[in-house]
Amino acid sequence: MALQISATNPEHPALLLALPWDTPLEEWPEEYLVPLPRGISRHVVRYAHAGDEVIAVKELAERPALREYELLRDLDRLGIPAVDPLAVVTGRTAPSGAPLEPVLVTRHLRGSLPYRSMFETTMRPATMHRLMDALAVLLVRLHLAGFAWGDCSLSNTLFRRDAGAYAAYLVDAETGDLHPRLSPGQRDYDLDLARVNISGELLDLEASGALHPSVDPVEFGHEICTRYQGLWQELTRTSVYPAGKYHYIERRIRRLNDLGFDVAEMQIEHSSNGDTVTFVPKVVDAGHHQRQLLRLTGLDAEENQARRLLNDLESWMATQDDYAPGDPPPSSRLRSNRGDPHAARPEVLAHRWVRDVFRPTVRAVPPDLRGSMDPAEIYHELLEHRWYLSERAQHDIGLDTAVEDYIENVLPKARTTLEPTEAE
Repeated sequence: MALQISATNPEHPALLLALPWDTPLEEWPEEYLVPLPRGISRHVVRYAHAGDEVIAVKELAERPALREYELLRDLDRLGIPAVDPLAVVTGRTAPSGAPLEPVLVTRHLRGSLPYRSMFETTMRPATMHRLMDALAVLLVRLHLAGFAWGDCSLSNTLFRRDAGAYAAYLVDAETGDLHPRLSPGQRDYDLDLARVNISGELLDLEASGALHPSVDPVEFGHEICTRYQGLWQELTRTSVYPAGKYHYIERRIRRLNDLGFDVAEMQIEHSSNGDTVTFVPKVVDAGHHQRQLLRLTGLDAEENQARRLLNDLESWMATQDDYAPGDPPPSSRLRSNRGDPHAARPEVLAHRWVRDVFRPTVRAVPPDLRGSMDPAEIYHELLEHRWYLSERAQHDIGLDTAVEDYIENVLPKARTTLEPTEAE
């Protein structure tokens, strides 16, 4: 059987053809490999160069490889944080003619680390709690989309920096199933698997001496359940309000927006006597601030990054002469300006901010000092540094001054921490 590379993007097969597909993955020469940390896997997994890309290559049987490839494509269409599927390679044979297992190829998420490798660094419990928050959000997003993971673990999850917080990404979808809707039993079973897997990996790390001594692996496994249940309850609970108090519904929607979710569909019912109104968010979509930022500016960022950039955009817009002060801010539901016929639309001002503020600021940071940070994370770091310097000086020092100080005094010292993340 001839070698076959199945991919949706016509550029990907050309990138992959140069790799040694006639060699078992565990025997690939070092010249092709990238030394990045990996979680525990039942399959052979390697990171490799493919042109300018870093890819993850996993050997497994053809049927599960094709199934996982399609599931990852489905998750991408649903906007779920997961690795990008690139191709499935079948028809591999050794020079002797012996058949080799097919492989699934995904794109390595730049600037990311497996959760397990983070816990191996004996991190502080406070950081572990933040990682669990991000993982709980990922599980809720998967379940809202009707996806049962079936194998959530520290090894199957990547973390990535998101404006001082963390964002979690699904790596392995092999055991997953996509349904129109998950039942409570399916969600509970998936959550219980996550609890057992996480506690098991933490016990393994504890035995190796890599876990912080104050962390109880069993209790920490239960924590993911507690955090998940609290978020799920906030996103799906039914609220009953006095009739006529419709601003309570708006307040509930804004609270969900603050958590990073949009209410795409809702159900509102009046009681039989007309005294109360029942509100149920029926369809809740993650990525509220991401969508706002993308619609306004064309910038694609993580959720917390998008929230921070929108806040800066709103502050900058308020300083512009052609901004109508009574208009809704970018972080709310934007409409065109009213009242002042000479006022610029928020979308126009947003693109001006990208052109005159965001891009020049990011470009001022030398590429060789950026490490693994993407433009949105760089801008967030500069805003944080500006705030720190302004607090110390007791007045606003300005973004230009913050950029100069950041390049001179922060990035050179941080280089040692940025480079390992990029070279995972």
